[in-house]
Amino acid sequence: MGYDAVVFDNDGVLVEPTDWDVIRAAIREAFNEVGVVEPADEHVERLIGVTVDDVHAVADAYDLDPHELWEARDTAGSRHQSELVRNGGKSLFPDVAALSRISRPMGVVSNNQHATVETIVDHYELEEHFDVVYGRQPTIEDVANKKPEPFYLNKALDEIGVEDAIYVGDSVKDIEVARRVGVDAAFVRRSHNDGVELPHEPELEVSDLERLADAIE
Repeated sequence: MGYDAVVFDNDGVLVEPTDWDVIRAAIREAFNEVGVVEPADEHVERLIGVTVDDVHAVADAYDLDPHELWEARDTAGSRHQSELVRNGGKSLFPDVAALSRISRPMGVVSNNQHATVETIVDHYELEEHFDVVYGRQPTIEDVANKKPEPFYLNKALDEIGVEDAIYVGDSVKDIEVARRVGVDAAFVRRSHNDGVELPHEPELEVSDLERLADAIE
């Protein structure tokens, strides 16, 4: 498997997924910042796995500016997750050590906020491994660029300067974005996604990053 580059998802691949209660707390804090003290539970839930339409619908329910609401929500989400990282509540998977065995350009493309991903890379001193790191900006427009949209994976590959790559993820969206871009996909099946059924078979399925490095090096 002689790929020219390897690009990784972040949450669930390099670091533990964030507990959804952390995101819910961040969303409630964001509502408070824009003047909504007791948001409905259904609106909090709708701002978790979110689309552009979700943001507009929730903003309309409270007569809010959707751009202001989303910036508050995403900034709070990044702040809470960054605090979690620094306090030891969002750890690296031990097999991330296998990155040192991969002898080709590497990158990160995540649906999480760019500020959150940067905090993770900095806190865990991963800079030496990655040529590019991309996450979302805190704008409604960038919600539309989330995977499986190919925007950031294409951007990362363009910056690295390669076309023949493999994208390593832990979700159906990760497999789909690889297909849309036209690169191979590797699925890391860990305890948090053990029961996930994949609509498309990835080129590679592994239980950890050590086995990924074995397969591609």
